[in-house]
Amino acid sequence: MPDWTAELVVDEGLARQLLRQFPDLPLESLHPLSEGWDYTIWAVDEAWAFRFPRREVVVPGTRRELATLPQLAPLLPVAVPEPVYVGEPTGEFPWPFYGSRLLSGRELGETELGDDARIDLGRSLARFLRVLHAADVGHALPTDGNRRADMSDRVPKTRAQLAGLEELGLWRRTRHIDQLLDQAERLPPSPRSVVVHGDLHFRQILVDGDARLSGVIDWVDVCRSDPAIDLPMLWSYLPPAGRDAFLAEYGAVAEDQLVRARVIALSLSAALAQYGHREHFAAIEREALAGLERTATD
Repeated sequence: MPDWTAELVVDEGLARQLLRQFPDLPLESLHPLSEGWDYTIWAVDEAWAFRFPRREVVVPGTRRELATLPQLAPLLPVAVPEPVYVGEPTGEFPWPFYGSRLLSGRELGETELGDDARIDLGRSLARFLRVLHAADVGHALPTDGNRRADMSDRVPKTRAQLAGLEELGLWRRTRHIDQLLDQAERLPPSPRSVVVHGDLHFRQILVDGDARLSGVIDWVDVCRSDPAIDLPMLWSYLPPAGRDAFLAEYGAVAEDQLVRARVIALSLSAALAQYGHREHFAAIEREALAGLERTATD
């Protein structure tokens, strides 16, 4: 069973039932906005986005979002979901959910930006991440339970993900990539620990009509870890010519962090490519496979 398989999907009827918890919400319109591995998202009155978990494993992350996003939002230079309506579990839906202001823009994965626009976006993303990684949220956040920065764990997972793509005939691993993974697997655990988004890729970025960064969404993996786990788009989304521009805005990154970020870029791109292929989301599959190629390019 794929990792993204939902245990419970909130349809329109259930959404309307759950939203009755908020009598001050007019609920004049309701339509599906998006879905991913973790959430089904409904737009309410073209003003609010309500996120409903799809799997029980997501719930601790939802509670972290509820605690952390109100503290992070005022600190960041780009909009993020800030919970306003917080829903309680019911007999029909056993998990918490929340509504935040509907952010402007559309998913980056739905656009097909050229290299110059990607480089400009990369600069904005770097500035955003520089602020995020220096943030103090005022309460304890757990370390990354998915151990993304731990290459002894992430490299074997990445090899398996790439092998899955090869079985589908979507991509072929090169000797160069094998050497990179071998190098990464020898890295010691990282001592670094800052506030991180935790799962940053092209589906988590919103851009406006001028291709400017307008929002960063899906904070269910917010935690503390090596900031490298938020840097994979340096490899997978930006053209090679844009990497120096990103780093000039972000600041110094150690060589081992670049390696960790590159492995995570391979891992995320492989996972998204398989998701896009199996669920027939052609734009996601296309961008993820292109991301693999960019990540493999020095």
